[in-house]
Amino acid sequence: MVRARGGNRKFRAIRLDAGNFVWPAEHIAHKTRILDTVYNASNSEFVRTKTLTKNTIVQIDATPFRQWYLKHYGVDLSKKTTTPPPEQVKQSGHVKAKLAARNADRVLEEAIVDQFQSGRLLASISSRPGQSGRADGYILEGDELHFYLKKLEKKKKQ
Repeated sequence: MVRARGGNRKFRAIRLDAGNFVWPAEHIAHKTRILDTVYNASNSEFVRTKTLTKNTIVQIDATPFRQWYLKHYGVDLSKKTTTPPPEQVKQSGHVKAKLAARNADRVLEEAIVDQFQSGRLLASISSRPGQSGRADGYILEGDELHFYLKKLEKKKKQ
């Protein structure tokens, strides 16, 4: 805690182990572990020291999102094959119809599926951890995900 102007308090958090992350395409949020800092546009030293700032790209644990996806769509993202498991869980006709309706218009990017299979998702921190004391963010998707994947590939080659 830091005393700020007017007697207010700021909560500094430079290194955190968890945060609340949103999956924008699915409109859900879960608290999950921050595993690693992989890219920071402002200072590459922050990656080495694992310092969190706004717009830092981090790897987060995919487990809460994978479990939600399995419950919501009935699809396990941790496996490459989409064949149903040998033992079927008993489901009512209503539940089967609901899952079939959800799966009718379900679309998931190949890059995100690959990340789910590795158990780690790339996310961006949208809060200011040094000011608010929290690390909140969102999972990268679409063009933004491809941009940062290219940056990380270029960084690996060096």
